[in-house]
Amino acid sequence: MDTSRALDVLTAARLHAPGAALIALGENAVFGVGDLVVKIGRSDELLPRAERELAIGAWLADHGVPAVRPAEPEARLVEGHPVTVWHRLPEAVRPAEPADLARLLRQVHALPAPGFALPRRELLGGVERWLRLAQDAIDPADAAYLRARRDGFAEASAELTPWLSPGPIHGDALPRNVHIGPEGPVLVDLETFSLDLREHDLVVMALSRDRYGLAPEAYDSFTRTYGWDVREWEGCAVLRGARETASCAWVAQHAVTNPRAREEFVRRVNSLRDDEPEVRWHPF
Repeated sequence: MDTSRALDVLTAARLHAPGAALIALGENAVFGVGDLVVKIGRSDELLPRAERELAIGAWLADHGVPAVRPAEPEARLVEGHPVTVWHRLPEAVRPAEPADLARLLRQVHALPAPGFALPRRELLGGVERWLRLAQDAIDPADAAYLRARRDGFAEASAELTPWLSPGPIHGDALPRNVHIGPEGPVLVDLETFSLDLREHDLVVMALSRDRYGLAPEAYDSFTRTYGWDVREWEGCAVLRGARETASCAWVAQHAVTNPRAREEFVRRVNSLRDDEPEVRWHPF
């Protein structure tokens, strides 16, 4: 779905208005339209996910968790694309910090399971598709190595004994998914909400510290605010390994057309092969 197609869907949904602006184009096309945000999914197979995201937004509102709020209770299917409408957040007053994320995660992790189904957090579910999309842009030996890692970490993850009680998680717990408005931190991007080990949400920041250059003091502010450091848990290395495997395979799919992605993929897979857990990875 390109911008032109997304605009056609926006118009067909009768949501186009003067000043409508594209905010993001990725898994969804996201438009700002006055005081609303409109999300348009790539295909009709994403309709259940869109409906679940609206349910999550309403559920978080019922429990007083600061998060984006649906402006319409139901998803629309417009010309084969799921469309959801949200209240637009005010302009950010500052960038989100790890401690802001930790405060919101404490609230989410205190919630019981909702009255509707949430999926498990399938970190490794996309690995095969991403490797197939990479075609011959990556070494077949590297693809085989990642498949073997996937299988090993999938098996090991199933045997983990959690430290925290399992329950609702955000699923992609990074400061980029927190918006700091005039009234404080607000959680955004609810698509990855899951019912699984709470440790999934905490390993993300530990990996950010070791792989992506998050300053140790920023990580310390996260653990101090949350109240626990997931690195103390013996299962941390397993969830970290699963996430690294998925992150490496995700980059592979872009190597077909992007030399930077190819370079980053090689950096990542070599650091995994050589067991170098602090080799710097670059966001992509």
